[in-house]
Amino acid sequence: MAVSDAPIPARAEPIERKAGRRTRAAQLRRLAALFFAPSAAFFLLLIAYPLARVIWTAFNYVNLTNPSVSGYAGLDNFATVVDDERFWPSLWRTGVWTFVSVAGEYALGLASAVALAQPIRGRTVFRALIIIPWVIPIVVAGLTWTWMLTPDYGVINLWMVKLGLLSKPYYWLGNLDSALLTVAFVNIWRSFPFYTLSLLAALMSVPRDVLESAAMDGAGPFRRFVYIVMPHLKAVSLTLIFIHIIWTAINFDFIWVMTQGGPLNSSETLPILIYRYAFEDFDVGAASALAMMSMGFMLAAFFVYWYGAARRAERAA
Repeated sequence: MAVSDAPIPARAEPIERKAGRRTRAAQLRRLAALFFAPSAAFFLLLIAYPLARVIWTAFNYVNLTNPSVSGYAGLDNFATVVDDERFWPSLWRTGVWTFVSVAGEYALGLASAVALAQPIRGRTVFRALIIIPWVIPIVVAGLTWTWMLTPDYGVINLWMVKLGLLSKPYYWLGNLDSALLTVAFVNIWRSFPFYTLSLLAALMSVPRDVLESAAMDGAGPFRRFVYIVMPHLKAVSLTLIFIHIIWTAINFDFIWVMTQGGPLNSSETLPILIYRYAFEDFDVGAASALAMMSMGFMLAAFFVYWYGAARRAERAA
């Protein structure tokens, strides 16, 4: 009898098992949607709706004290902001405030991280203590430093006069040339521990065998730091700098607590100007327009960061 060479058909999966799998998958999707619902509600109520409201208000006339001022404004609110003599100086001061703060935070954070990575006695205690400035609330830190910098009874001026650094007390927050830089210094003091902890964690991941091999080949501490350590810190550094550029550029608390944008608007940045539009001029439309412009600046910074990261990934591939 001839044996057939036809392939044996695969056994069909029972219909009940297929239906059970579909039912199980549907249950998992419903469960995932149930867990996702609170996050979606939070996003819609606290982020998406306010953002949409700001965008809508930016293109309409809205006044807090005069309800009759209403209607579609088009680009008039943006024109009001750009034509305001306070806008361009505030934009410049925002750039100075952001650059000085982020550069100082990174430099001090990197130096302290390198110091705390050394095998010194008691470094665990120092690592715990260095986080103290970062956990102090901004209002408390701002008010404390304001008292310390006061020319009449501030300890900073007292110490500097006794050390011979100043001939007489200096009004750090009351002079046009020093107000913004003084607030930036206080911001650096409070924020650098975040850099320290992040960079210290990255330093701990640098391969010790590579450093030892470089040392045996004659590379000094500076060359090892520049050519081995810093490349390992590149990803963390770029992320920290990008995040803090955004955080610092939109920071309102520190400047408002310490100077309220003064003296004579010498420390007024874009967030302070937005506040003045909304709660001093009561022009919510102009405030929303400036807020939209600030978001545009942040999106441009994000695009530059994303484009640079994509190019680096392409070169690495």
